[in-house]
Amino acid sequence: MPSESKRGAALRRITHYNPPNNASQRPQAMRDPSPAAASELPDYLRETYTWAYLDHRTVPWLDRPVVVSAILWGNASRLMDSAVREFSPGQQVLQAAAVYGDFSPRLARQLGDEGQLTVLDVAPIQIANTRRKLAPWPQAHAQVADLTEPVGATFDAACCFFLLHEVPPHARRHIVANLLAAVEPGGKIVFVDYHQPRWWHPMGPIMALVFRYLEPFANSLLADSIDTLVPECAGFEWRKETCFGGLYQKVVGIRR
Repeated sequence: MPSESKRGAALRRITHYNPPNNASQRPQAMRDPSPAAASELPDYLRETYTWAYLDHRTVPWLDRPVVVSAILWGNASRLMDSAVREFSPGQQVLQAAAVYGDFSPRLARQLGDEGQLTVLDVAPIQIANTRRKLAPWPQAHAQVADLTEPVGATFDAACCFFLLHEVPPHARRHIVANLLAAVEPGGKIVFVDYHQPRWWHPMGPIMALVFRYLEPFANSLLADSIDTLVPECAGFEWRKETCFGGLYQKVVGIRR
């Protein structure tokens, strides 16, 4: 990923999230991603992650649950279930960025017919793919939006599943601050992402190579604590747990 300033410049004209008036209007209110929007993607995304998130040939392959499970060393279902259990039927939940596999359908199913799921992502191809997966759930919708800018709406809860390690530190702080601001008083935010593994972890050397060559901003996340990343974190009560030898973390905040 190149500099944070390039990301900010590239994102200025990305469509912001404009929440429809009610859940029944949401699927009709959304526009299909336009070809023009793709040219305004962040530089880091186009230069570093095209193969993973922007290539029409690889997206369907990487979106398979078996591939997602392999990437997370067999922990995908466990991590998804752990995140989804944090939310309750009937809640209005913001999902930050598209997620490969069946995470969004799991979350939509958890929220139920009375709940609402909103997925925001900067990449039109990812939004189109998410809409396809969420088609059976009319209470869920997805839209292109820049999460480094204020969301423009508030929710009962928000979820950020394996996004923070893929963005530059400056953008990461903006994203976290905006997600925190989108949570209503008494609401919850859930982060699931990589964590510094224990020194004895057998996957440690492999993950070090992954972070160096495939996930170039991951190490900056490992050096930080999500619950103190921005001043707005002080307005939340936090709890944290790790799993799989410390390689993964779930950080949950409740807004005071």
